[in-house]
Amino acid sequence: MKTVILCGGQGSRIRDVAGDLPKPMVNVGRFPILWHIMKGYAKWGYSDFVLCLGYQSAAIKDFFVNYQIRTSDVTINLGRNARVECLAAHEEEDWRVTLAETGLAAMTGARVRRIRRYVEHDDTFMLTYGDGVSDVDVPALLAFHKKHGKAITVTGVRPPGRFGEIELDGSRVVGFNEKPQATGGRISGGFFVCSSRLFDYLDDREDLVLELEPMRRAAADGELMMFEHDGFWHPMDTPRDYRLLNDLWESGKAPWKIW
Repeated sequence: MKTVILCGGQGSRIRDVAGDLPKPMVNVGRFPILWHIMKGYAKWGYSDFVLCLGYQSAAIKDFFVNYQIRTSDVTINLGRNARVECLAAHEEEDWRVTLAETGLAAMTGARVRRIRRYVEHDDTFMLTYGDGVSDVDVPALLAFHKKHGKAITVTGVRPPGRFGEIELDGSRVVGFNEKPQATGGRISGGFFVCSSRLFDYLDDREDLVLELEPMRRAAADGELMMFEHDGFWHPMDTPRDYRLLNDLWESGKAPWKIW
C-alpha cells in the first residue's frame, strides 16, 4: 500500500527558521520532519511513498538521492579510479520513494490529482501532510477505514482551533470547515486513508484545495468518515512549533518516535 505525502507548500509562516527550505525539510533533530513522518509509517510496514513536490523540490530530491551518503560512514577514493564507498547499511533499506513534480503553485487537491497514475490501481492508499507528526495507530486507522467502506477517512484530533473543524453524525462526517474562528471539537489532523473513489471528487484545476470543495462534496455524499485519535499530533507550522518539536526530540520525549 502506498503512502502519499503532500510536500509542495512554501511554509511562509516558518521562514524565520526554515530560510528557503520547503517546510517538510525543516529539521527536527538531525533529520527533516518529513523523515520523521515516513519513519512512523515504515514502523507499521508501509514504506512505499509518493511525495507530491512543488516549492524547492530540488532540496527534497537531493536529500533522498544522497541519503546513503548522509546516513553512513563513507570512504572516498580519489584519483583516476575514484569511487565512494558507504561502509554501513541504514534502517531504511526497504523504502521506495517516488518523487513526483506536481507544480509550483498547485493547491493540495491538484497535487493529489496529479499523482493519480501512481496509486489509481490500488484499492486503498494513505495520504497525509509533510509537516505534522503523530503517534496515530495506523493499523487501527486502516481497519476502521476498511470496516466502514466509504471513500475517505480523516483522522480527527484535538489541537488548537486554527485548523479544519469536523462536524459529525456518529463517525460520519457531515461538514468540513477548513479554518474556523474557534472550535470546541475535533479538527483534521491529516493521516487520511482513501479509496480510488477519492479521484471522483478531484479535477486538475491548479487552485483545487482538497480540504474545501472535494472534502465537502464527499461529506455531503456520506463518503467521508472520521477516525478518532486522542494521542499526540502536532504540526510544524510556526517557529514556536519548531521549538516545541525540537525540544521534545532533544529531551527524548518525542511521542511520535515509535520506531
